[in-house]
Amino acid sequence: MPRGDKSKYTAKQKRKAEHIEESYEERGLDAREAEARAWATVNKQSGGGERSGPHKSPAQKSRARKDSARRAVATKHGHSPNRGRMTARRGGRHASG
Repeated sequence: MPRGDKSKYTAKQKRKAEHIEESYEERGLDAREAEARAWATVNKQSGGGERSGPHKSPAQKSRARKDSARRAVATKHGHSPNRGRMTARRGGRHASG
């Protein structure tokens, strides 16, 4: 599929992009920029065109991103989920002494 080809999008996605594009044009954006922003919005909301095989819904992707961000922040602040177990092991079986 060449870049910019919209054949893999559903009719609903195409209608949504058209509506968003018109809205941007009403706000004063030129047609080309309005179209680009409209398709970027549709891609963000729906995850792009139709795909074969299993894939995550936009809600599942959003949840996964939030969970990942939460874990990253916790790790950054020293609250790694493995921290307690790793500390307990240090003084346990593998301690040399």
